Formats: sequence, structure tokens, C-alpha cells
Amino acid sequence: MRRGVASRFLLAAALCGALLFVGCESETPAPGTETQEEIVERLRRNAVRFQYDVGTYGGAITYATISEPLTFNLVLANDAGSSGYLSYVFEGLTETSWLDDSIEPALAESWEHSDDGLEWTFSLRRDVTWHDGEPFTARDVDFTFNDIIYNDDIPTTDREAFVFNYIDEATGEWTEGRMTVTALDDYTVKFVLPVSFAPFLRSMGYAIYPEHVLGPYVEAGTFEEVWGLDTDPSEVIGTGPFTIASYAPKERLTLTRNPNYWMQDRDGNNLPYLDEIVYLLVEELEQELELFQEGVSDAHGVLGEEYPTLEPLQEDGNFTVYARGPGFGTTFLTFNVHPGTNPDGEAYMRSEARAWFENQEFRQAVAHSVDKDTIIEEALGGLGYPQWSSISPATGDFHNPDIQRYEYDLDAANDLLDGLGWVDSDGDGVREDGAGEPISFTMLTNEGNTVRENASSIIQQGMQAIGLGVDLQLIDFGELVGQLTATYDWETVVIGFTGGPDPYGGITFWHSDADFHLWYPNQPEPATAWEAEIDDLYTSASQELDHDERVRMYHRAQEIAAEQAPVIFTALSERLSAVRNVFGNVTPTLYGLWDDRYIYRTDG
Repeated sequence: MRRGVASRFLLAAALCGALLFVGCESETPAPGTETQEEIVERLRRNAVRFQYDVGTYGGAITYATISEPLTFNLVLANDAGSSGYLSYVFEGLTETSWLDDSIEPALAESWEHSDDGLEWTFSLRRDVTWHDGEPFTARDVDFTFNDIIYNDDIPTTDREAFVFNYIDEATGEWTEGRMTVTALDDYTVKFVLPVSFAPFLRSMGYAIYPEHVLGPYVEAGTFEEVWGLDTDPSEVIGTGPFTIASYAPKERLTLTRNPNYWMQDRDGNNLPYLDEIVYLLVEELEQELELFQEGVSDAHGVLGEEYPTLEPLQEDGNFTVYARGPGFGTTFLTFNVHPGTNPDGEAYMRSEARAWFENQEFRQAVAHSVDKDTIIEEALGGLGYPQWSSISPATGDFHNPDIQRYEYDLDAANDLLDGLGWVDSDGDGVREDGAGEPISFTMLTNEGNTVRENASSIIQQGMQAIGLGVDLQLIDFGELVGQLTATYDWETVVIGFTGGPDPYGGITFWHSDADFHLWYPNQPEPATAWEAEIDDLYTSASQELDHDERVRMYHRAQEIAAEQAPVIFTALSERLSAVRNVFGNVTPTLYGLWDDRYIYRTDG
């Protein structure tokens, strides 16, 4: 598990449990033997009593994963795989503790702020160098925000997190503002915000980039060409504890220790301890399991269906399977209602299909057709939780458990569709709309993820059972990302997004002008009244410093999302992990599992 960075709501290729590394002092009850409340209390106890040991140098940790990187340019990354690999390479001014979710210093050693929370001054570390030996300075921070994030010629979804919506006191209208970022000297940088921002320190975990490397590309207008997958990995320069040593597509990505990393353990030894972090790139989730069973990989995100296989092998295999309750991420079905046209003037969506998908009762009927219990049993191996709300129970009080639910009920679904006058008039098993058009459409998901494939098949069967024609198509994940974020040539999709403990990260999905507002992204103004209300709630919650009021706002946003059902959630997998018992300085917590800089091998 990489250390905390600014919240990114990312398209996830895999639906896997988070990996856990646990010391001998941790409690390790079997999956399914605790309530959610007991899980939370256990993980909190682990965090409170954890202390780092001084580790030993050497060795590697090896994973197997289906997540191929799509870019080495983190600014342009829209997928969790690329961002995950690059989080070893880049760092922010702050980081989020994997123990208790508190905000800790990183590239900034300290900060102070005005009473109104609008002005923040950061004092930077003076002992940090980039991987190529150049010193890290405030100029790099200034460059990152002013020349990259706020450069409208660079197509990055990260910009949305640093554009602030607020009421203009002079006009009473909503307006947008950006913060000013100024390097006061080599090691001091000042931020001035247009409005208070509750997660500001958390957002300062955003990666800082080297001006001396990337500046020429920005100036030449060729930033999108830098750090592609064909780049020599040694040219991807950050300040992080690891660098990318090599990348062989479809085979392996290896990260190697940064010997000049700034952080030290309590005895003055330079971190990190491990020499390498190795990712073996495979095409199917089943191969991840096979490599773990063969002893090739050290840790495996366990699917629910795999638990019965692995559970009896723990002692002989010298590993332990751990459970941590529902994850933060989501997997869902959504519908394309984009009204725009492509550069050739062709509509992104068939008008008749867009009319179906824009109908709230149609979406609610589909929601009643999704058999979450079967998805849990057949796709998650019986270890999972039905998801009703847009915010996971893992977030604590931000989660609203009292929103409208659509239980699996084919009769209710049929009643809703019959009420619209959309019936199967010709007896072919597919309903027609009021104009006599068969209600048939394609549904996409990414190939290679058997959990998502199985869940999609169950969703397809449910919709077919209520008279909808659904053609399920499995495509490459990279191709799918392109359709969702660039070409918009899709009709319905089953996809997953990452998440985190603060719901603010979801603003890039729920705000109507966001790139990841999948069903109709980048809206010039909210297309519906309910989308406008969610916009206001997410924006206001980001500026509200009172926690209870933030909770109230996010609860209301979840109510609206459930009532309107633009997104139909499936199930949250149990966070299960199988880990070899050969690592130190690790323990499961609510917010993380270990710090990559401190983990070390005990068998070596």
C-alpha cells in the first residue's frame, strides 16, 4: 500500500482486496467472524499500539497484477494502475498516515495558516533531492501548480481538485476561483485560497513535479508527449523512495530503492529498506492466484471465491489470510446520456437510447433487476456486502445507511416499465418503447477481470429478465478508459472507481462539470435540478469546516443519488489478503497497511 496522496477518483482495472501485512502482535480473526463495528475497533487497536522496528536492508516484495500502466505521466493518468506505480516515485508536501488518517509532513516540514484558513505558508525540507541529484525547492511547487495544474492546455483531471466553486458575494452567483501559489524563497511557498477548503492539507499530498525536467516540455507545448510508456524509466524523475528500474509490457515492472531518499529511521539509517518492489503483469486474475500459490509472489488480494481454496493452505504455505471489511471503492452500472456530438458531427448517443436512460423510472427498474446477493455469492465467493449508497460504510459517519434501496424485485421492475407503456408487443422477449423501438443496447466491461465479468453477466441476466435486450461486450481496459473519457462512444458500462476515507475525492465523479461525471461529463451547466443540487452539496461540503455539517451535506447527496439512480451499485468486496509471514513493520489499520519505506524482510 502506497502512502497517502491527494484524493484521486480513478478508474480501476481490478476488483481486488487490499493487501495486508501484519506483525505477530496483530489480531487476525477469520473472515466473516466479526461485525463491522468489531472490525473497526480491532483495526483501531492495531494502529494505536503499532511501533516501527529498525529494519534490515535488502530483498524485494513481489506482486502479480492485471493492472498494466497506461502512462508514466502521472498528471495525465486516469487509471488506478498507473497512479499506483507512480505513487512510489512522486511525493507531495503532506502525506496521510496509514495508521490513523492524520495529515503528516512530507516534502514540507511544517506549515502555518491564517485564522480564516485562506492563507497557508509551507516551510519545505532542505535535504530533499530529485532522483537525478538536483535540489528540490519551492520553485518546483510553484511550477507544479501554476505551470501544470493551472495550465488549461494540459488535459488533466487533477485540475478539478484545485478549482474552487463558491458564491460571489457581489453577484450572489456561483463562480470559480483558483488559488495563488507563490515561491517566497527557495524553501518557502505560500498558498492563497479564494474560499476555505476543508480537505486542503489532505490535498497537499498531491505530487510535486521537477521544473528543471518538465519545464522545457511545458514551454514547448509538448507536455503530453513526455513520460509515455516508451520512456526510458530512468527519465521519470521524482523525489520518492523508489524509482522505476525497468518496464517490460505484459511481463514486469520493477521499482528500485532510491539510495538518497531523505527519510531516516530512528537510528539514522536511510529508508527505504527494500531493494526492489516487483510487479509481475498478467492477463487474468486467475494468474495472480496461481503465482501466489506457486510461491512466486509475496502477497495476493484475495477474491471471495478464492478464500475456500487458500484458507486451509495457510500453515503449509507460511502465509495468513486477513479480512478488513468493505473497501472504499465502488463497482457500478451506469448509462450514457451525453447529448453532444463527435468532431464529425455524429451524436455520441442514439436519441432513443438516451431517452430511455434519461428516464428515472427506467433506471429504478434496472436497479430492481440487479441481484446483489447473487453477485456476492457467485462473483465474490460469498464474501462481500451489498452496496446501496455512493459512499462506502468504511468511511464511518460520512456513510448514509438510510437512503432509498432497490431490493432485487423483478415484479417491481416490471411494474415500473409497464407503467411507462414500454411492453413486449411482438413477443420476442424484448420490450419496445412508446415509439415501437426495441429497448436493446450494449453493456461494456473490461476483459481479464473475472469478478467484474461475472458481475456483469448477472446484471445482464437481470435486465434480460425484465425484457431488456442487453449485449454484454468485454474489451481491453485501456480501450474502455478511452471510450469513457474521450470518445464517449458507449451505451452502458460496468466499471469500478477507487475511493478514500474523505468523500471529497468523489467530487470528480459527482460534480456535473467534472471529467469523470461519466454519464454526461463536462456539462457547461447542470443538465438537471438534482445534479445541480449535488454540485452545490459537494462544493459546500468541501468548504465547510464543521464536521457534523459536512456529514449532513454528504448524507443528502447520497439520498439524491439513490433517488435518481444514475449509478446502480453492486457489491463491496470483503478486503481479503493473503500475505507471506516474512515481513516486518506492518499491521492492518482502517486506512492503510504499511509504509513502503519501513517494510523489510525478516527471512533474509
